[in-house]
Amino acid sequence: QVQLVESGGGLVQPGGSLRLSCAASGGIVSSRPMAWYRQAPGKQRELVAAISSSWTTKYLDSVKGRFTISREHGKTTVYLQMNNLRPEDTAVYYCNTGSYYSGAYYSGHFWGQGTQVTVSS
Repeated sequence: QVQLVESGGGLVQPGGSLRLSCAASGGIVSSRPMAWYRQAPGKQRELVAAISSSWTTKYLDSVKGRFTISREHGKTTVYLQMNNLRPEDTAVYYCNTGSYYSGAYYSGHFWGQGTQVTVSS
């Protein structure tokens, strides 16, 4: 059974930074495409950042230049470094493992429990 466990969320002031981590287990190979999604109250879940098996990345336009998705060689952990956070980044952030081809990320069936990120003064 695939398990994804997110951590690193919290309350931060506008302009601050957070680093989210997602640890995957249960048969996940270290090179599998992974992604971060977020869902704010009353809104649909949206793709924030994704990384392919060849380390190609893609980002939501509103986070480009502020967020960075990364992974460690040989490990099934993916990170999301979030800088210059804005109130509109407030949401529950979820980790996902899926497919990445033709420049697009396609979510898989397995999701983590989510970690809350709140940006407020």
